[in-house]
Amino acid sequence: MNRQIYEAKLALESLTVYRGLLEDRVIKAFSSILQDATSVSISFSQLLNHYSEFYYALVEANPESTFEDYLIEKIIYADNFFSRRSEKVSLENLSESLKKAVERDLNCLQIASGVTAGLIKEEAFKGFAQSKLENDLLESLPEWSLDSGDKPELTEDREGVSHSVKIEALCAAFKASQSWSECLQPLVCFIQQNGSGQFARYQGFIWEKNGEKGVLQGVSAPDPIRFGDLIGYERQRQEIINNTEQLLNGYAANNVLLYGDRGTGKSATVKALLNEYGRSGLRVIELPQDLLDDLPQVIRIIKERQQKFIIFIDDLAFGDSEEEYTALKAVLEGSLESKPQNVVIYATSNRRHLIKEKFSDRSGLRSGNEDDEVRSADTLQEKLSLADRFGITIIYPAPDQEEYLEIVEGLARNRGLAIDLVTLHEEALKWEINHNGRSPRTARQFMDWLEAHVEKL
Repeated sequence: MNRQIYEAKLALESLTVYRGLLEDRVIKAFSSILQDATSVSISFSQLLNHYSEFYYALVEANPESTFEDYLIEKIIYADNFFSRRSEKVSLENLSESLKKAVERDLNCLQIASGVTAGLIKEEAFKGFAQSKLENDLLESLPEWSLDSGDKPELTEDREGVSHSVKIEALCAAFKASQSWSECLQPLVCFIQQNGSGQFARYQGFIWEKNGEKGVLQGVSAPDPIRFGDLIGYERQRQEIINNTEQLLNGYAANNVLLYGDRGTGKSATVKALLNEYGRSGLRVIELPQDLLDDLPQVIRIIKERQQKFIIFIDDLAFGDSEEEYTALKAVLEGSLESKPQNVVIYATSNRRHLIKEKFSDRSGLRSGNEDDEVRSADTLQEKLSLADRFGITIIYPAPDQEEYLEIVEGLARNRGLAIDLVTLHEEALKWEINHNGRSPRTARQFMDWLEAHVEKL
């Protein structure tokens, strides 16, 4: 029995703080290989199956990643008691027993990272290569690589801590270290600066539901729009920025309703907030309207986190059924489980009054029909007042012709298009007449067309 393989097996089995990593698909498959290589009662087909499953899972996760890279990344983005605790307290304030347990786990994972495909094959040849077929199959199995390049060094300041603990620097610290336990301090610094778990990996999320279970799905490539790409509506945008900065600075901030004409940049403004303030700890969670009942569940997931969260509800509008807006109303009004201070709700809508009102609602005020509600005036007022429960309401009106052309001019400057103003205005007005009317969205669509045709004008 190969001693290194046996020690790696024991190292993984003895994980404590990072024990949750054993449920990871890649690490679970790797653990199965170690079990096979140290057992005397497994079949050749079982070994082949576990080996192939591990290689497949590793390549699927990241075809450019080594197993060492994969383990380091899992350590950095792990969500466990240690990482959540490290968001709130410094390394010095963590208990000594917890720090020692983490250091031990880090070294155990480093032991596992050192097992090569060659070692596994060598052990398998001893026990299974009894025929040419078995020998050929083992020889042909693809090998995962270990990083053989020069180990980078972590730039340090006078106190031995990286100037800005980014993911690249932290990975470099692990790879340059003789003992991964030495990386505890930069790991805690990274968590304090960036958060832990998926909130360190991603800045934007979408709440999705598969059956009865809802999950936060990280967005790896969010819309890159920034405030510099948005022309016009400076007053509206500044009010939203002020409220968001209030949230980021630790003060209570207001829920915001952005309503107005379609295509005026309401949603784009919220998306731009993420790109401007993501590095400052802002996270945005998009919650589809048909999953509004899950709003309390989302809030419970994020309320203890150090980051600040915008729950973003796009194109909000309700029918006349109270069940459709009960969850949102409870959060806006303040239910027994109040909304935490690190969370605000930003909603966009094309409707000033979010709940549909029928003429029959008003006729009920003087109806002689015995089936009509007695206190119908209360119901009518309830429907009209939901929008008022947002602390701030910001109006995005459609631009007039002059404002529309100013937006077009600004977009043309941003894109560096060489075209005279007279032609630009003429073509922009033609476009808005033949397409979707005057709006920032129409202006952007016009610019997309213009870029491909500017040389012909």
